[in-house]
Order: sequence, then C-alpha cells, then structure tokens
Amino acid sequence: MSTPTVTFANVQKSYDGETLVVKNLNLDIAQGEFLTMLGPSGSGKTTTLMMLAGFETATRGQIFLKGNSIGKLPAHKRGIGMVFQNYALFPHMTVYENLAYPLQVRRLPRVEIDARVRRVLSMIELPGFGERKPAQLSGGQQQRVAVGRALVFDPDLVLMDEPLGALDKQLREQMQYEIKRLHNQLGITVVYVTHDQAEALTMSDRIAVFEDGMVQQLSSPADLYEHPQNSFVARFIGENNRLTGRIESIDGSNECIVRLDQGETVKALAVGRRAAGERTLLSIRPERAYINAPITHENAFRGRVEELIYLGDHTRVRVAIAGSDAFVVKVRDKASVLALGAEVNVSWAAEDCRALDWTDLN
Repeated sequence: MSTPTVTFANVQKSYDGETLVVKNLNLDIAQGEFLTMLGPSGSGKTTTLMMLAGFETATRGQIFLKGNSIGKLPAHKRGIGMVFQNYALFPHMTVYENLAYPLQVRRLPRVEIDARVRRVLSMIELPGFGERKPAQLSGGQQQRVAVGRALVFDPDLVLMDEPLGALDKQLREQMQYEIKRLHNQLGITVVYVTHDQAEALTMSDRIAVFEDGMVQQLSSPADLYEHPQNSFVARFIGENNRLTGRIESIDGSNECIVRLDQGETVKALAVGRRAAGERTLLSIRPERAYINAPITHENAFRGRVEELIYLGDHTRVRVAIAGSDAFVVKVRDKASVLALGAEVNVSWAAEDCRALDWTDLN
C-alpha cells in the first residue's frame, strides 16, 4: 500500500491536563480520499482538524503528513489548504487578489500567479468576477472563492471546517455537489468536518463518526447507514425506530430472538458481542418497515395509524405498535388508502433489524 496522506498515531488532546477531548486517535487517510469527520458539538472532530491544520498541538502522539511528522511544524509551513465556515476572505481585496494572496506569499512569479488565478476562477465558475470585492458576492459565490483560494497553490491536502454552515438549504446542497465535483476533478485529499449527517452521506468516501473524543465507527456512507456498529451511531445517522428488550437466544450466524419489554418477540441480527440475557436496543430504519406488505417478513405486528404526513416522494406514517406510539414507516405508494386510526399490519425482515449494545435512553 502507498503511504497514507495523513496518519494520526495514538493522538490525544487535553486542554486542562485532565480531561481528554481526543482519546488515543489512530486514523489513516488515503491519497485522494474525501474523509468526513462527523459528530455532535464537543465530540472532538473540530479539535482533531485543528491539530492537523497546526492551530492546536497534540498532547500526546504524532500526526504524519505523507510520512513526515508535522507535530513541530507551524501551520503556515504545512502546505495545507483551509476553508472556514465564515469564508475568511480579505474584504478590502478583490476576488483576484484574494486568490493571488497564497501565491504571493510563496513568492511565485507574477505570470504564474496570473495563470493560476485565472485557472481557478474558471474552475469555480466565476471567470468574470475577478475585480469584485467579497461584499459584492452572494454567500455561495464567496464560499466558491474561499474554496478556490484553498486550491490555488495545489496543496496535497485541503481541510474544510463546517464550510457550508452559513448557507441556506438549497445553496448548501448545490455547494455540496460543487465541492465533490472539484474533489473528483482534481483528485486531492479532503478532510471535511460537519455535524450534518446528510451532508456527510452525500459527499464522503468514508465517514469517521466522533463521540466523546473517539471514533465510534469509520465506514463508507452506505455501510455506516446500513450497518451501524453501536447504538450511538444508529441513533445519530439517519432516522431509526428504537425498541428495547432482552436477548433470549442467539445462534452462530448472529441471528437472535429478543423479548421486548411489552412481551412480544422479535428476530434480529446481533451487532458486536451480544449474549443471551443482555439488554439490547433494536434499530429499524423507517424505510425498511412495511405496512400491509404482500410478502411475509419474520417480524409482523398489528398496529394503529396515529399520524399521516405527506412529503411528496413518500408519506410518513406514525404507527402505534409493540408498546411504542412513535414507530415510523416511510410509505412510497398507496399511502392514500390509509386513514387515521386504521388497523394495519407492520412488518420487517430480521436482517433489517439490528440488536445493538444497550444504552440508557433516559
């Protein structure tokens, strides 16, 4: 295997000498990879990015860039592009001057600076905006310039810290695709920090889910969504229905029988080292459950429709089943025949139901 672009080796970070905000992080990021650090506020993701950028110093461990330790290297000598949420453009400079600044600092010839700036203006689809000031641009255009400035000196690595947080929903989604397009076009390595799970699922090659200073799971978006490894990831990534109970039995293929707190039994797949007698949290995605399905699933319950919300491409149906009045099913057809208070059959396959580690939900 080629040398990873970035390696975190046993990295820890504490601000007060007692509490670790990043705990023994070991992580490799491959050349050309788009890796997202995802997690709630205070989970350690932004601190990890700041250590990589050189704005924070690791308390223990080492960080390597292309095989070289950068722990003692100041931020401006790391050759890393950086994009911030607030754009951090110089308001008194034109777009051209903002893009040229990183090249001027590196003392590149004027002819090369001009060629690179014009190339980047074309790349970010703002070829006629070079003479404008940042205040004369929309939020999305300013963010494009901020991305262009991070790319103009051809860095091996670009870091993005919540770069779309200040944009409205429609523009945010547009910029997600534009950043991903640039990543694919240039083949650069991107480390992206966000708390927005939809953004992470849309853009990433792999996602590192942070909580309590640790990576809870590192997977592709599809694997993360379909196969959460613990209850935190299951609750944090996407929407899911939760039922609680106790494992009655488990076989060699990790299929288990769970006795719910209300007495019913459910067949599920055990995740991790589950054992008979343990308390467990069952996770079922709303789109993996079915109402009045024509086929037979291992798990089937009678329930009552409590709420119907039409959302265009699907109808969100809230059903009371198995002691829960908050079980949600996403129905994509024939939802119009359902009515509030209707008795329905709700079912799901055992392979779509995960028996996870018990977490106190109160």
